[in-house]
Amino acid sequence: MHLFAWFAYCIFVLSFGREPFAQTDDPNSSDTTFYRNPVFEPVLADPSVIRVDDSFYAYGTEDNWGEEGGYHLVSVLKSKDLVHWEYRRDAFDKKPDWKPKGGIWAPDVTQVEEEFWMYYSFSTWGDPNPGIGLAKSASPEGPFVDQGAVFFSEEIGVKNSIDPFYLEESGKKYLAWGSFHGLFLTELSPDGKKAVGDKVQIAGNHLEAAYIYKRNGFYYLFGSAGTCCEGANSTYRILVGRAEKLAGPYVDKSGAELLDGKSGSLVLKGSPGKHGVAGPGHNAEVITDNQGQDWLMYHGIYLSKPKLANGTNRRALFLDPLIWTEGWPSVADQVPGSGSTAAPVFGR
Repeated sequence: MHLFAWFAYCIFVLSFGREPFAQTDDPNSSDTTFYRNPVFEPVLADPSVIRVDDSFYAYGTEDNWGEEGGYHLVSVLKSKDLVHWEYRRDAFDKKPDWKPKGGIWAPDVTQVEEEFWMYYSFSTWGDPNPGIGLAKSASPEGPFVDQGAVFFSEEIGVKNSIDPFYLEESGKKYLAWGSFHGLFLTELSPDGKKAVGDKVQIAGNHLEAAYIYKRNGFYYLFGSAGTCCEGANSTYRILVGRAEKLAGPYVDKSGAELLDGKSGSLVLKGSPGKHGVAGPGHNAEVITDNQGQDWLMYHGIYLSKPKLANGTNRRALFLDPLIWTEGWPSVADQVPGSGSTAAPVFGR
C-alpha cells in the first residue's frame, strides 16, 4: 500500500474505529484485531451476555434454526472475545411445564453468588396471560433447572408480562419487565422466586426489552420500540432515558419522561442499502473491555437474508462499540456497524 494511502487508512480507523466494508473477507474466522457483523449466525434473538472469569456466555430465545442448525431450547454460546462464538448446548434439558404451551423467550442470565439465574418469558403470540419464570444452574452452560413461575400477567396486573431483566441494588433484588403495555420494576424475594412489594411503572407503552445500566451516578434505561419479527420489514430500534434513582423518573435528552409514549433518545436504528439491517434491538448487557471501551450486543436482520428457509426470522447476533457523548450512549451513526471494526480487547 502506498505510504499516503496507508496514512489515510490509519487516520480513518483511529477516527471512526472502522475500515471500509470490503477490506476484510472474513475477519471473524481468525483475526483478533478486527471483526465484522454479525458475530454469530444464523440466530441468537433477544440476547443476554455474562462474563465468567475470562469467558463470555450468550443466551437467546428458543428458536428453530431449521437446516442451519435445528431446534434449540435457549441456545448457550461461549466466547473469549465477544467476536468468536461457539455453540455449547441448549440451556434446558426439558421445557418448563408451568404453562400448557408457549415459547421460552428473552432469557436474562445473571451470576448470583455461586449460582446462575435465568429469568425468562413463557408466552405465545397474542397470549392473554404470559408469564415470567426462573431457572437456576451451578454452571453458566447449564443445564438450568426450572424453579417455576415468578408471576403471570394477570397475577401481577400488567398485560404481556415478558422480557425480564434482573438487577441488584443496595442489597435488594429487582426485576424490570414489560412489552408495549408499560415497563415496570418490582422488588423480588431473597430467593428471587416471587415479586414482593409494589410495582412501579418506569416507561410507557412504546417500549419492551428493558435493560438498566448504572454509570456515573445515573441509571440508564434502554428499551426497544417498533416491531421485532417481520423480517426485512422489522422496525425495531433502541431508545434510552436516564434517571438519578432506580425507580425513575427516566427522561431523554430533551427532558421528556419515558412514560410519554413518544419519548426516548435514539441509540440504534435500522439501516438501508446493500448491507442494510432491519430491526436492530433487544440489546444485551453492556460489556466493558480491558481498555475501558463499552460494547453493545443485540440482534439484527440483514435485508439481504431476512429469514431462514423455514420462515424463522434470521435475528443474528451483532456487536458494536457503545459511544458516550455528554453522558448519553449510542453506536456510531446510530446504525449497525457494516464494515470491519476494531475488536474488543481482552486478555492482551
